[in-house]
Amino acid sequence: MANELTIGKQNMVSLISDHPLGDLLKPLKTEILLFDSYIAGTTHIEDESILDHLKEGDVLALKREPDNRFDDNSIMILDSQNRKLGYIPEKDNTVFARLMDAGKYLIARVKYVEPKGSFRLIRINIYLVDF
Repeated sequence: MANELTIGKQNMVSLISDHPLGDLLKPLKTEILLFDSYIAGTTHIEDESILDHLKEGDVLALKREPDNRFDDNSIMILDSQNRKLGYIPEKDNTVFARLMDAGKYLIARVKYVEPKGSFRLIRINIYLVDF
């Protein structure tokens, strides 16, 4: 039967890539790079040893902290185990806070970790996850 639904070993993308609809279909999830920044406040976390495990490409969660007494636009950065690593710098967080408050989902990825004496510069890329 020509119109019968069959399940093959290939994934759906490979099945439709040879089909005219393959050009029209888009991925269900896209990460859009918004900004290059760094993690602020790493010297103020309780256990700085958690920073030793960060590596390039690690996905980090962003969580709004609107009740922060220092910054109404505060955005915490958390590792995969929900441990606080620091914050989006205050000078950079206003637009991201507005996006998150509007229901947009943002993440960060570690770009690189650079030791600077007793301090670590952790560069990140911030992404909008579009579904």
